[in-house]
Amino acid sequence: MRDFHAFEFKSDGFPSRQVFRKGNGPAVVLMHELPGMIPSCVDLARRIAAAGFTVYMPLLFGEPDTPFSVLGTLGFVGQVCLSQEFYCFAKRQSSPITQWLRALCRKAHDDCGGSGVGVIGMCLTGGFVLSLMADPSVIASVASQPSLPISLTPDHKRALGISETDLKQAQARASAGVPLLALRFSEDTTSPAERMESLRETFGGTPEVVQEDEQLCWKRGKAIETIEIKSGPGNPFNISKTSHAVLTLAYREAGHPAHTVFERVIEFMRSQTQKT
Repeated sequence: MRDFHAFEFKSDGFPSRQVFRKGNGPAVVLMHELPGMIPSCVDLARRIAAAGFTVYMPLLFGEPDTPFSVLGTLGFVGQVCLSQEFYCFAKRQSSPITQWLRALCRKAHDDCGGSGVGVIGMCLTGGFVLSLMADPSVIASVASQPSLPISLTPDHKRALGISETDLKQAQARASAGVPLLALRFSEDTTSPAERMESLRETFGGTPEVVQEDEQLCWKRGKAIETIEIKSGPGNPFNISKTSHAVLTLAYREAGHPAHTVFERVIEFMRSQTQKT
């Protein structure tokens, strides 16, 4: 990762963490997934930077640019579930780590200026963007395959893992022009369909259908946009029903629906960060 600038960032009450920065332009805070800062996540940061943004990628656990492994992921599950900074089962509480991430967003905004910061969360960090939306520094939020709280019960599947106070602030900001873009694969049980529907109900009301075909289910409301890549039997790209990581492990080149979704993320970030 020699093409990144690494620095330590500390906020009151939280330990110092390493952050990797790359690019020029409006700031985007990219939060890695449960497998850690794996090479496909680092490549995502490079693609975002190449699109004209300054990426801030905090290392939340593990080592940077470490290859994906099942055993490593299982180890992180235990580490995160026991951590006091991540709430893996709480249905209506915000994970404490989101306070540190808000402070990082404010730093990124101070560094880069502009109308605000974009945030992208994935997997266990997917839902964190809802809490970050409550911060005035944030202007665009992408929740990719939000996986917390862990789906133990039907209530957990619908839950958003955010406190009532943070949720009300996020709803107010969404209504005021800070919309949410949410992504998942249609058959993903780790990021259940019930959670996506809960997001639509919470932020969007009745959405307009942008695209509904064998590739994508794409809906857009005033304050939320959702895109689900079809991964059921017979899909034209032979996408596995176990597919989960929309922007990283599942990313493909032009023509694939995962590439279409990535392009929409970039377009969404540009339109929001260029607001005056």
